This record gives sequence, C-alpha cells and structure tokens, in this order.
Amino acid sequence: MRIAVQSFVLSNGLFVTLSEDHSAPIVAVNLWYHVGSANEREGRTGFAHLFEHMLFQGSANVGANEHFEIVQRAGGTLNGSTWLDRTNYFETVPSHQLATALWLEADRMGQLLPAMTQGKLDTQRDVVMNERRWSVDNQPYGTWWERVPAIGFPPEHPFHHSLIGSMEDLAAASLHDVEKFFATYYTPDNAVLTITGDFDPANATELVEKYFGRIPRGAGKPPLRDMSVAPTFGEPTRLVIQDEVMLPRIYLVFRSPVFGTEEYYDASVAGAILGMGTGSRLVRTLVREQQIASEVNVFTFDLAKGADLLVVDVTAQTGVSVAVLEDAIVQEIDTMQEQGVTESEVERAAALIETQFTIAMQSAGDRADKLSMFATYFRDPGLVNAQSECYCGVTAAGVSRFARDRLGAGNRSTLVYVPREGEPADELVRAAGARSE
Repeated sequence: MRIAVQSFVLSNGLFVTLSEDHSAPIVAVNLWYHVGSANEREGRTGFAHLFEHMLFQGSANVGANEHFEIVQRAGGTLNGSTWLDRTNYFETVPSHQLATALWLEADRMGQLLPAMTQGKLDTQRDVVMNERRWSVDNQPYGTWWERVPAIGFPPEHPFHHSLIGSMEDLAAASLHDVEKFFATYYTPDNAVLTITGDFDPANATELVEKYFGRIPRGAGKPPLRDMSVAPTFGEPTRLVIQDEVMLPRIYLVFRSPVFGTEEYYDASVAGAILGMGTGSRLVRTLVREQQIASEVNVFTFDLAKGADLLVVDVTAQTGVSVAVLEDAIVQEIDTMQEQGVTESEVERAAALIETQFTIAMQSAGDRADKLSMFATYFRDPGLVNAQSECYCGVTAAGVSRFARDRLGAGNRSTLVYVPREGEPADELVRAAGARSE
C-alpha cells in the first residue's frame, strides 16, 4: 500500500505532516517532541517521563485532567508515551472534532507554564513514584526495560540511565527545574505534528496555522552528549537478578546498527528469523520441539542515534533451569552466527514484517505515529512508503554478514531473572560463559 503524505513547516519551525484517508470517519492527531530521557542531565533524571504526566494537568484554558474529559466526551481516545529520545501525545477523534484535538495540543504547547503549580508538580511526582513502584520495582521482570539499556550502553552514555528516573532525582526536582525543561524542549521547532484520517487538507492546514502559528519558537536546546559507541561490546557480560518471579527469563542483548540504515534492516530480518512466528528458529526449537521455553520475543529498540539494540527475550517452561535454557538459546544463535541464513528464511521473515506493517498502517493512529517517527528522526515522513522496498532488498548474504559480525560472543550482554532465594544478589560478570546464579 502507498500512504498519501504531504508536509509543510510553519514559520515557528513546527513540522507538519498530513495523510488524508476517508475510509473511516475518524482523524488521528499525533505530536512528537524530540526529547526523551537521553536529554536529561545527571541529577535530574525522569523529567521526560514526568512531563508526559504534567501535560495532562491543564494549561491556560484547560483544567487539570480536562484534556481527557474533553476528548472522551467527544467520543475519542488519547494517551502519551515517553522513550529514550522522544515523547509523544496522541488523540483519535471523530472527524468533526479535529479542531478540538488541535486546540487542546496547541494550548498545552503554548500555554502550559501559566497553569503549572507546585501542587500539580508534587501530585504528579507522587504519581510517577508510585508508577515506578507498581510497574517496575514490584512487577515481575519489571526492571528489564531499564536494565537492558543500562547493560547496552556505558554509564556516561545518554541512553544508559533509567527512563523513569530515580526516586532521588524526582524528589529533588523543583518547579523552576520543570519550567526550564518545558521552555527548552516543548517548543514548536522541536516538535512534529501529524494528522491522518478523514479530513480536508486545506481546512486542516488552516486550523494548524490558527492554533499553532502564534506559538514562538524556542531559544534552542543543548546538544546531546556524545552518542557514539563501538559497534560491539568487545566482551560478554552477564547480569543475574533474583526477583519475585515464578519462571526464569533470559534477555540476550546485542549492539546493533542504528535505525534507518541499510544494516538495520538486516538486523531486523535476523531478529524475525530468530523469533517472529511459529516458524522462527527459537520458537520452533525451544517452544515446539524441546518444550523448554514458554515464550519467545525478539525485537529491536529502533534507536536512530549512536547504536540500536537487538534483544532476544525467552521465558522458561516450568521446571527448566537457567543453564538448560541459556545453552539452548546460545546454540541457536551460535548456529546462525557461524552458518548464516537461507534465502527462504529471509523471504519468510521479510513477508511477515511487511504484513504486520501493512496491518498497522490500516489504523489512523498507528499510521500517524509512524509518520511522526520518520519526520522526527529523518525529517522525511515519506520514508514510510520506502519500508517495503527496504525489506525486499534484504538478502541472505546481508543477514548472514550481520549475524557473523554482531551475534558473536564478544557482542552479547545477558540479563537473567531467576526466582528469589534468600537475600537479593545482583552480580555483573564480565567473563565468557561465567554463571552467577
């Protein structure tokens, strides 16, 4: 399928993408700010995620939590999310409510600070702290998504520290700190706005200019610290976490080519060959044949700066030891690394990826998010239409080369969760094959 895309930039720097589609009477509004945990400074971590909450606490013309109420009363849905290098906010509403969604987003972009108070900050800081307790610290395997970047990048790297931030940093955040962060990063020239679905482009353009055009551009944001890292870890590491879990789970993390490069697509297909669908190598061998794993997931973080991460995530079956499971995973990865892949495997994997992508693009919300992603990272939302060609261009030779260069023992960091026995004992081991459980 080919997605209609047109873009323009307002005088204040806001990058706008329109994608018209009248197949359903709905419209999606998606706003990406190019700021994430990577932009936080030492001692002030967690601000990007805190702002995901703060932006729903009202602006000059919208009361606290009224953003949710207005959209839901209009028959729409909304949410936000934070990642290492971006924060996004999105609504899907009936077509005739486009103006409402745009006005809401513009009001908080341009008029959040007048409504920001110490009380709101204190409340949302407590909410974020509780979220950390419930969704990370007290959730089985809940710390994986902050431990994986921590082992994937060195301590000084912007992607290393926790996305949700530390309790100490959140507690130390002042209203002045928060206001400065907003003024620096929540500006039109650091944002991408995407509208998809059932709308008239001329009318949408007028509405965008009306609501966003008067917001002044920012004074500039500080550059990120050096994002460059070596293409591989250089040596294997292994971190064992005793946790309140019933079954062992193993994450194998590989440093991988950044999102959008030709080599990224080789890595993506390699991951699909390993773990996408019942015919993938790990699912076929570990789940269906040996029956030692209950679940397999393989995915990339899709990071467009420095390096990406390819992650193999496998949960054991009841009664299966970490040693047995890990040996089986490593054997499959060693086989791919040493022997490569076949053209038929590449064709199957690329077809599965393309099918998933095509299905996702039927959704106005998912389509808007992808367009915002390509606009934010590459200033070219039209790249969404090049994805099929990129995957069709992947060859067995390219995937085999990626496996040979990036899946070896020198580029493996292993994160292991095991059921707790006695006192907690986290141990990082930098020795090939060493076990610490």
